[in-house]
Amino acid sequence: MDLVIGPLDLVAHLDEALAVQALAFGLGPEEVAVRRQIVQRHMQYNGARAYGATSRGRLIGFVYGMPNSRTHWWSTVVEPYLRANGNDSWLDDSFVITELHVHPDHQNRGIGRRLITTITDTATEPRSILSAIDTDSPARGLYHSLGYTDLARQVHFPSAPRPYAVMGAPLPLRRR
Repeated sequence: MDLVIGPLDLVAHLDEALAVQALAFGLGPEEVAVRRQIVQRHMQYNGARAYGATSRGRLIGFVYGMPNSRTHWWSTVVEPYLRANGNDSWLDDSFVITELHVHPDHQNRGIGRRLITTITDTATEPRSILSAIDTDSPARGLYHSLGYTDLARQVHFPSAPRPYAVMGAPLPLRRR
């Protein structure tokens, strides 16, 4: 496969990225419309950046994130869960992985690993945090293999049908 991983102008390629996310995460049109607004807002934050994986000129995966701020919506939701576990200091001086998705036809080929290590290698923060659906899944297996550990589990986001786990790892991420 002629895979290229590199910086991505996420706003310019938003339709392609949301199509990948919709397939990978099982999103309907209404949720995609909500995500469109969220991504556009996030990419205006200081330090926000994205990387894409392309094959034959087609976007097959992407990751984006930013330096975390306790004022961001995500942080305000997860903070009480982290605090209850004595882990709320992870919200400071961390790079948050906001989204990581790979087209289902291209999963389990190391693309997600390359995307997340590429973006975190550009971080100046000493650690990274993220949230993932709180179930044993290939995604959580990937995060654990990179050195992420559970900081809080059974985290409930408004309107999300399933609970999430918040995970954190020191940077640089562990390599195999």
